[in-house]
Amino acid sequence: MFRNLTISALLLFSATAGLAQGEATLYRTIKENYETKADSMVNAFIESFMVKNKGVFNDKYQQFADNAYWTQAHAMDVIVYCYERHKEDNKTLANKYKSYMTLWYNNKANNYAGASTSDGTYRMFENPFTDDMCWITLTLLHMYEATGTAKYYTAAKNIFDQYIIKRATEDAETGGLWLPWNTNGDGDGPNACTQSPATLIAAKLYQKSNQEKYLDYAKKLYAYTSKKIVKADYRVEEPPLTYTQGTFGEACRILHHVTDESSAIKAKYKNLAFQYINYAFTSGRCTNGQNILRNEGTNGDQSIFKAVLIPYAVNFVLDPDMPISNRKTIADLIQKNTKTLYTNLNWDRYPIVFCNFDWTKPWTGEDKDASMGAMCSGTSLLENTARMQKAITENYERYQQEQQDAIEAIPAAEIAVNNYGIYTIDGRQVRTPWQGIDNLPKGLYIINGKKVLVR
Repeated sequence: MFRNLTISALLLFSATAGLAQGEATLYRTIKENYETKADSMVNAFIESFMVKNKGVFNDKYQQFADNAYWTQAHAMDVIVYCYERHKEDNKTLANKYKSYMTLWYNNKANNYAGASTSDGTYRMFENPFTDDMCWITLTLLHMYEATGTAKYYTAAKNIFDQYIIKRATEDAETGGLWLPWNTNGDGDGPNACTQSPATLIAAKLYQKSNQEKYLDYAKKLYAYTSKKIVKADYRVEEPPLTYTQGTFGEACRILHHVTDESSAIKAKYKNLAFQYINYAFTSGRCTNGQNILRNEGTNGDQSIFKAVLIPYAVNFVLDPDMPISNRKTIADLIQKNTKTLYTNLNWDRYPIVFCNFDWTKPWTGEDKDASMGAMCSGTSLLENTARMQKAITENYERYQQEQQDAIEAIPAAEIAVNNYGIYTIDGRQVRTPWQGIDNLPKGLYIINGKKVLVR
């Protein structure tokens, strides 16, 4: 019995050491601190592109566009992430960003659909384009997660229940659901830019409500997409675009957490979450061939695609359920892109700063041609890199402190070590069981769950 208890204790310690080692692995990926740079970038984004009395964004520098709707979701997402990063350490700044969320909501995210019912009633966020409503709904959920404001969640749930999912059609071949791209006759769909966010919305609604119908919707939307739209090499669609790669990857990550399916299916979701996101950062279809996300186009839609991918890539990095080697891979790729973009920014006219469509080159065009989409993509990259680095640093420091608090240092002479491996403070094994402490360099080690001082 004593032997069994000893083995159990050792296994428990080994798991803890592995967790600490994982945090240390991520911590060592941090190349520099981007928090101050992100703060400057978010401020430049607001000053250059936001209509501040409405909380919505111009399509180009000082040029408003009535039909710019879905892009408002990703522009506001940047503000929400910055709010989350500062809501504990800078309440004045956070409250300003929170007020922009209120304005954005009250102005219906610039929904151009307007009075769409027979009696002229304004329908908040309803739109003929299903994908537009999906992106807006995801941002409403993000605003709810960040602030706890119930009306954002209520609105998101209503949009999905009353409009999005009611457009779905059962597919007998796959057992799945597909959604039309729009209802105004310009094209039926289905396509990845509708299926991917809808799958993610359903999974998140289940995560928050625990209502089984949402998990069922998520699995059926996923089933159709994976069997009819996704390609064998992890392209989510042809052509592969960063925003749908990232969104379907995030949907798989959330499904891993919420599904009631087998462990094998859960593992599949975990692997696919990495594969879809990694494809965006490594394939020559989505990059310049050197792991820098490419210029996907210069119109307001195309230029904002990267702003959708980046936050979901960071969510993957910060998820301890994902494999540490995969998290490190994505963290390194994100930072490579961030350094490239930042090197090519011109701060001479701050707060007027513009991002190029190609992150390897500075913006050299005229002010009137500067794109909100391109600026949103660049700002999202800086803000989410700062979010990633802050979280990794804080997690590592917390694990270090927990380890410090939980383990009492005792002299090596007072502990028998021949039944236990010896680990460094950050979780690396330096001696296997039975090797003992002879000739071990001076320092602190973990032996049998205790901090041991070797002099």
